[in-house]
Amino acid sequence: MYEILFFGVLIAYLISAACFSISLISTRTFINKLAVFFTIFGFITHTATLILRTIAAKFPPMSNLYESMSLFAWTIVLVFLIVYYKYKINIFGVLVMLISSLVILYASTLDSAIRPLLPALQSYWLAVHVITCFLSYACFACAFSLGIMYLIQERQVKTKQLGWFFSRMPSLAIMDKINHNIILVGFVLLTAGIITGSVWAQTAWGNWWSWDPKETWALITWLIYAAYLHARLNAGWRGKRAAILSIIGFVSVLFTYLGVGLLMSGLHSYL
Repeated sequence: MYEILFFGVLIAYLISAACFSISLISTRTFINKLAVFFTIFGFITHTATLILRTIAAKFPPMSNLYESMSLFAWTIVLVFLIVYYKYKINIFGVLVMLISSLVILYASTLDSAIRPLLPALQSYWLAVHVITCFLSYACFACAFSLGIMYLIQERQVKTKQLGWFFSRMPSLAIMDKINHNIILVGFVLLTAGIITGSVWAQTAWGNWWSWDPKETWALITWLIYAAYLHARLNAGWRGKRAAILSIIGFVSVLFTYLGVGLLMSGLHSYL
């Protein structure tokens, strides 16, 4: 049952990404409604898989790479839906749902067996730390998608070569503002994630900070977004430079999450 539902999540997200892509060139509103429907359907189904996994394992599904990849995709879609219903902008659903689909697709290739929780993970800090971190990652994924869209739109305006989906995209000012708001929320969540991680490290290993590779890269990622917010507040950075920084920041997020675990060994190697 679980495997069928998980496969259903992948199909729903792929259809959603396809429909959002089609909505760029189609004036039919039902295409966009279909995209949103499959996004919500996939999200509800995805939520069901996480609940079933929690019941079966008797602990939150965030103890290995397979589970964390599933949780990562879930938080991305959650943040996307919140942003979509707040700002009524569906253009970045193309990239967001494509990213979510790829994450689920990759997760489906991993070992999904449920194993006993490692001693270091047997703490209520597990859920607090991981959820705050992944919600911040999800915000940055959405900001990354908006940053890409911003650069496309900005180039069209600058070169006066307006593409076929120019009218489907919001103004540069609106995208810049939304991107800033999402990054601000993500930064607060990432800060909370680092703080809760430090508290957890103290209780699990006796050290607040051990310069583990993942800790180090989490700090680097935090500094990138801190630089973004500082430059925006004090140097007036807007538009293209801010969009580029949001893209660089998400690359750092991906390396912190996946690159460090796959290429380096450390205290977080189990993820």
